[in-house]
Amino acid sequence: MAQSQPQANEQDIEKMVKDYQMLQEQLRVYAIQLDQLKNQKAELDRAGEEVSKSTGKVYLSVGGVIVETTKDKAQSDIKDRTELSETRIQSITKLYNEMRAKEKQLNEKITNLYKAAQGGSSTGAQ
Repeated sequence: MAQSQPQANEQDIEKMVKDYQMLQEQLRVYAIQLDQLKNQKAELDRAGEEVSKSTGKVYLSVGGVIVETTKDKAQSDIKDRTELSETRIQSITKLYNEMRAKEKQLNEKITNLYKAAQGGSSTGAQ
């Protein structure tokens, strides 16, 4: 009788669940990237502190080769890399927050569809 409607809902739910799982995976990727970038920035901050305290020779790693450089050039390089890290952190944080909002909306939609597909019957376990 009314068999086709619940199947359509089940198909909709299945698609939404797949989309939800993809969003969760993207969130995991963004979270890992954010963690890496924050660690990189912390490392750059420590390097900047060490260079600023330095009174002797300063060395910089360039493509696997360590070269002597001036304190000013090292500080400039660290500053540029820190700014790039901060920009990337802000960008990925924004994307992460947008994805998180989409994930929440999709989760609510899936939950509502499941409830509707069950005919609104609930076992009280929420």
